[in-house]
Amino acid sequence: GGPVGNVVTQGGMKMEDLPILPAAKQKMDARKEEEDPHYFCMPMGVPRSVPYPFRFVQNYTHKAPTHMFILHEGNIHSYRQIFMDGRKHPAELDPTWFGHSIGWFDNKDTLVIDSVGFNDKFWFDRQGTPHTEQLHTIERWTRVNEGTLRNEVTIDDPGAFSKAFTTTWTARLAGPGDEIMEYIC
Repeated sequence: GGPVGNVVTQGGMKMEDLPILPAAKQKMDARKEEEDPHYFCMPMGVPRSVPYPFRFVQNYTHKAPTHMFILHEGNIHSYRQIFMDGRKHPAELDPTWFGHSIGWFDNKDTLVIDSVGFNDKFWFDRQGTPHTEQLHTIERWTRVNEGTLRNEVTIDDPGAFSKAFTTTWTARLAGPGDEIMEYIC
């Protein structure tokens, strides 16, 4: 449910509709696929990390979940932590590969994940589509049916794009007995 080759076309848009700013376009055009940080075992960021097998995990105690984690099988050696306890983003953040994420459920079928505080090191795709540390993403994970999740990702980065845009991805449930496997880059 995420981009590998091209965040725009794989996300349901046309390349001419990408509202990329001239400086970001110049940066993208100068990048070479073999320099992709992913090829050097670096995390892939949002939304690129989820076309590979992943699993949502929540903590349950006597109260509602306070944390959700996304565990990834792919080349990222990491997990995403989403705070589900109603907190806000901190005023000051150290930029990271996955940013600072807060989440909540909109109705019962949609998980909303709001993330800020990203570093500018990962690429959105193999095309080298860039972003800046101003990146703000809002993911809306909706259960379409028992085996399908739709992930609508709004990408807002005034440092790289003239306006926010939304990409849409579909993730499917793995078959019975399939488990996340260990992956070493």
